[in-house]
Amino acid sequence: MLKKWMLSLMFFWLMAALAMAGTFRFDGKTDKNALEYQPGETMVFTVQLLEDGNPVGGKNLKWIRRGDDGKTEAGTAVSSATEPLVIKTSIDQPGFVRITVSALDDENKPLKNGDKKVTDFDGGAGTRILEIQGYPEPEDFDAYWAKQKARLAEVPLRADCVPVESGNEKILAYDVKIDCLGKPVSGYFCKPKDAAAKSLPARVSFHGYGVRSANKPTGAGVNSLALDINAHGIENGQPEEYYQKLQQNELRGYAFSKEENENPETAYFNGMFLRMIRALEFIKSQPEWDGKTLIVSGGSQGGLQCLSAAGLDSDVTECYANVPWCLDLGGRNLGRQSGWFPAWTDALGYFDAANHAKRIQGRTEIVAGLGDYVCPPSGQMVLYNNLKVPVKLTFYQGKTHSYTMPDAQVWTLEKKGNPAP
Repeated sequence: MLKKWMLSLMFFWLMAALAMAGTFRFDGKTDKNALEYQPGETMVFTVQLLEDGNPVGGKNLKWIRRGDDGKTEAGTAVSSATEPLVIKTSIDQPGFVRITVSALDDENKPLKNGDKKVTDFDGGAGTRILEIQGYPEPEDFDAYWAKQKARLAEVPLRADCVPVESGNEKILAYDVKIDCLGKPVSGYFCKPKDAAAKSLPARVSFHGYGVRSANKPTGAGVNSLALDINAHGIENGQPEEYYQKLQQNELRGYAFSKEENENPETAYFNGMFLRMIRALEFIKSQPEWDGKTLIVSGGSQGGLQCLSAAGLDSDVTECYANVPWCLDLGGRNLGRQSGWFPAWTDALGYFDAANHAKRIQGRTEIVAGLGDYVCPPSGQMVLYNNLKVPVKLTFYQGKTHSYTMPDAQVWTLEKKGNPAP
């Protein structure tokens, strides 16, 4: 009985300690618009560790400065409840610096919220960013894609549309398989019941990196033709084990094989891009499409897909890309900080969304993070600088690929460009 009593008391103390423990996070800022520094100008970052929203002192901090200039600096500090950590740096060339700050406990191990490491502050700032240019595209870029479209045109546009439940009696939903070169386009297609011919805009949405089913776009299907496709031409609506098995075997590390990427026609992206083109062909073939509005969207890998789809199909009128992936893939050859990208080969230039951006005809909006080094901010600027249409690019301070810092500073770049003809 005594042992049980002691165990119960220990459990009570543990729960009380956990209940008293605060939640840590970082807040970080620059002293001016992070996109407007001049070469050599001092960039001042102030970074504060917070506990339950209040500055907290006595915690060990470690910071690292990296940059597109190839320079790295590092330092340590102790957090203060009254003054933030101040980090000053600069860059002399068009590009970005990256500042990362980590919190450590008394044993110099990562500070945790429960069993999870406290999210680092990961942010940055840039100078002369409108001058950042990408690695040269392949000389035969347009000829290559003309050839791929010609190959695809040899496959008749035929689709199997199997009715599925939509959860809304006013929406028709289908599991679709659309013939393509190699694997089919596979997704869910939704549209309003009894829609009149030529009455609806069309939307196609794409997925981030990974292996999963398409989603039923029932929300968009209320007032538009809506198609959501998975990235691989695989079955939809299967048990989770089906996708896990594919991810662990056939699709493990897809698109990262350097051997496959030596030739653009064997690169994994080639089949993915052909399915994008075919998906747009399918939705434009629907009798209800109004023939005017065609919208594409996606995040991360889905951003790569929607931007490239817009570049490959001039009928796209609007493109919405969230933290788009695979921009300025050759930027590492120019000395810039690289992202989570496949190892460079010349063939990857055909799949760089920043190259496709030069051909986009529709209005484009992009969301990006100054601390996103899956998809670095320099690549986002190559994308922006390559676009010739009306475009809006929004950067968040302290935003990584999967985390947006609360109360982040936000800056937007816009240009009118040339409206689609």
